[in-house]
Amino acid sequence: MDWLNYHHLLYFWTVVREGSITQACEKLHLSQPTISSQLRKLERAVGGKLFSRVGRGLQVTDTGRMVYRYADEIFTLGQELSDAIRGRAPGRPTRLVVGISEVLPKLVVYRLLRPALELPEPVHLVCEEAAVNEMLPRLAAHELDLVLSDAPASTNIRVRAFNHDLGDCPVAIFGTPQLAEQYGPNFPQSLAEAPLLFPTANSSVRRCLDQWFDAQDLRPKVVAEFSDSALMKSFGQEGRGLFPGPTVIQDEIQRQYNVRPLGTLDDVRERFYAITVERHLKHPAVVSIVNAARQQLFPSKQETE
Repeated sequence: MDWLNYHHLLYFWTVVREGSITQACEKLHLSQPTISSQLRKLERAVGGKLFSRVGRGLQVTDTGRMVYRYADEIFTLGQELSDAIRGRAPGRPTRLVVGISEVLPKLVVYRLLRPALELPEPVHLVCEEAAVNEMLPRLAAHELDLVLSDAPASTNIRVRAFNHDLGDCPVAIFGTPQLAEQYGPNFPQSLAEAPLLFPTANSSVRRCLDQWFDAQDLRPKVVAEFSDSALMKSFGQEGRGLFPGPTVIQDEIQRQYNVRPLGTLDDVRERFYAITVERHLKHPAVVSIVNAARQQLFPSKQETE
């Protein structure tokens, strides 16, 4: 087995934390040639560049970011060990880094993540939002603990990932009281004449809506499309059109945006997935998120794993 030199790892960790080799030299009381030499040895050990030069400065590479994350865990745990030996409780929160698909309703995301913040042990939550395909390589590199998505990870992405089905719910159509009064009668056929605010085509709920309208032989009047569901609801709050939303947060949508549901499209369902690199979940916060979603948020979802 090849062993890393932890002195080299410490020097690299300090350079990243301090922001430059010069500042790391002051922190470690070492010369610049010494640290530079040790960094090159660490690069040979990990088989890749840790820094790339940008102008006169250094920028951490993708390999460097992965090494730094592990080094941060190693040296933080080392400090905890010292504290425990001296009889001091570390009290360090569990870190949970979650990638969130940009198309997910933010109110649902909060409901999904809330159980992790209610665990007996404190959790330090970090949320990052992007397209799922952009986040999967970071998940594979262990930069993310979990990705929340409206669809399973695509098999076209060459990343070993496991999809954990959290559940699904029907979609309701919402609008201001004035629009609800105007288009509520003869729902859902009235949707053919109503101005509609829709998610963009990259979301699974949009594809379900398109299929539903085709099946009903209705031609929707889509006046605006949004990748951000919260922005779509804000436009709906101002009366710019009717918009879809998952029934699991129907009360919150009504209260927060002062809108009313016209009715529910039972055949249009919004689905939610947790994507991880583990088939069997180990991270306590991730376990709490998945269990709470299946047992409380989407209670009809049966445990299948």
